[in-house]
Amino acid sequence: MSSSDYWSSRRAVVTAGASGIGLAIATALRDAGTNVWVCDIAEEQLARPEITDRGIKARLCDVSDAASVNAFVAEAAADMGGIDIVINNAGIAGPAAPLHELDFEAWKKTFDVNVHGQFHVAHATIPHLKATGRGGSMVCMASVAGKYAFPLRSPYASSKAAVISMARCLSVELGPDQIRVNSIAPGVVAGDRIRRVFTDRAATKGITYEEMEALALRAVSMKTMVESDEIAALVLYLCGPAGRPITGQCMSICGGLEYTE
Repeated sequence: MSSSDYWSSRRAVVTAGASGIGLAIATALRDAGTNVWVCDIAEEQLARPEITDRGIKARLCDVSDAASVNAFVAEAAADMGGIDIVINNAGIAGPAAPLHELDFEAWKKTFDVNVHGQFHVAHATIPHLKATGRGGSMVCMASVAGKYAFPLRSPYASSKAAVISMARCLSVELGPDQIRVNSIAPGVVAGDRIRRVFTDRAATKGITYEEMEALALRAVSMKTMVESDEIAALVLYLCGPAGRPITGQCMSICGGLEYTE
């Protein structure tokens, strides 16, 4: 099967696909020929030209709500005739503060989206992946924060460590069905989200935004941020023919993060 035939025969769902990393992945999949559905909580973003002009279909969905996820997956699967690729991308940054100063509800909300949301999506899509009879692929969006100690970001780091572990467990459970499950651990990703994170962390540390950015990149070997398109390219590799034997891995894409501040 040619590469174009492979992608044109695949059907993908992408959570938090209306902006940032999710949008980059969704558009890369669609440009390769794949049928794509995205969901997001930002209703106004779902109508942006980058989505509608490419023929990507979209639905409002809160991944922390199981009923909302089930409705999204059911509609997408019915429209496309099945699901081959699942991009479990939705996540939030969570609060930035010492753990003993955190409000439990802020901690819980981080897990409700980052961990329970990925559970809901996996729970709803796995039967569809199995039903294809030809294998499939799931990519869970983790973070280098799940591999290192990230002071002042314990909710986020802990939730992403859980994502890495869940993906490894699923890779063993679904391996006999030829369904590969991997996680991706981005480092400092350029865009609006990291600007908000740096702003919060700078305020907590009592330093300027510029000082916070320099501090974060000091720990990166290449001294550069990662672009969303580069993450999308890694997703296509993992979900494509060349990635067939790769499963149970956490793939860092971080420019060489050496340590954390």
